[in-house]
Amino acid sequence: MTDPALRRLQTLPSWLLGRAAALGHRLVADHLAEVELRLSHHAVLCAVAEYQPVAQAELARTVKIDPKDMVTVLNDLQARDLVTRTRDPKDARRNLITLSPGGCELLHRTEALGEQANAELVAPLSPAEREQLNDLLRRIIADR
Repeated sequence: MTDPALRRLQTLPSWLLGRAAALGHRLVADHLAEVELRLSHHAVLCAVAEYQPVAQAELARTVKIDPKDMVTVLNDLQARDLVTRTRDPKDARRNLITLSPGGCELLHRTEALGEQANAELVAPLSPAEREQLNDLLRRIIADR
């Protein structure tokens, strides 16, 4: 980051955060690729684990994935027997999503992969700096 042409950009928090986010996404994506998952797959598995059984439409809103794209993600996950999609007995128009046993097992593995990627991301920082960074980032995004 010493390119003089980028000196002004390198003073902007938005640019620095964007670069750090891109690096973080790449590291996580690379680790998830070890188990043939994409970031969207992982986000959906995490949300299903937390909210299951969850309506498909609510899941799309929760993870901020377009409902049409959510169908593709769920089809991918269902094809690998990682989630189940069943009709809501109270409303036949809704699908309820739950993790399968295989989905639970893979989620534990992907959480470890995500932790490894995040450890790589913040490796240049001390433990106190890592906590401070998390606190600052939470303040930036709080209630927005």
